[in-house]
Amino acid sequence: MSPQTRKISTNKPKRKVFRGIFHIQAGHHNTIITITNIRGDVLCWSSSGSCGFRGKRKSTTFAAKKAAEIATKKSLDFGIREAKVLVTGAGQGRETAIREIFKAGIKVNVIREKTGIPHNGCRPPKKRRV
Repeated sequence: MSPQTRKISTNKPKRKVFRGIFHIQAGHHNTIITITNIRGDVLCWSSSGSCGFRGKRKSTTFAAKKAAEIATKKSLDFGIREAKVLVTGAGQGRETAIREIFKAGIKVNVIREKTGIPHNGCRPPKKRRV
């Protein structure tokens, strides 16, 4: 067999992880769900945009629900049974994404809100002169 006809497998075997962290990033225009192991290594992810939603529909609760559904299906392939949920952002899809994780049968231990709060924020623009 010549070296050119030999097929090399690029698929890594999926490692079994029983506990994970669901990071839900709910912005005003998109909802991104990332699933990591305890150490923080990304296992899989999904977003409203990757589910095929574009424009205004990408920021809806339905799009966030679909993204969470796809992400949890991917996470079940890794064998995740328990999870922590970390929520960031002020978008619409926060609660529906968490509900979808519960619906998939994953035991949620902690739900933590980690949205950044400005303690004085950026400098405001100068006064407008007319």
